[in-house]
Amino acid sequence: QVQLVESGGGLVQAGGSLRLSCAAFGRPFSNYAMGWFRQAPGKEREFVAAISWSEGTTYYADFVKGRFTISRDNAKNTMYLQMNSLKPEDTAVYYCAAGVAVTTKAMGYDYWGQGTQVTASS
Repeated sequence: QVQLVESGGGLVQAGGSLRLSCAAFGRPFSNYAMGWFRQAPGKEREFVAAISWSEGTTYYADFVKGRFTISRDNAKNTMYLQMNSLKPEDTAVYYCAAGVAVTTKAMGYDYWGQGTQVTASS
């Protein structure tokens, strides 16, 4: 079992930055691929970014390329999402997830955090 806890969300003006963190507890963090997803009101959950267990491979949704950066520190059992140049359309609840293999599909992840709200105001 793996428990995931997100933090770092908040309210920021459009063009601003936030850094989300996802702390993992339980089984060895380094065994898992990790991902970030988001869900806006009335919309389905969508893929944002993912990173392999070794940090050798990263994946991004097209709408965040060049603005968001995913990273992980296996020694601290923590994953990060640095979000720059935030837009109002980035407003959503952001979730971190852990799974046995890196994928852009939500169904490929076995463990989920409770989510953290990100709001970018225009």
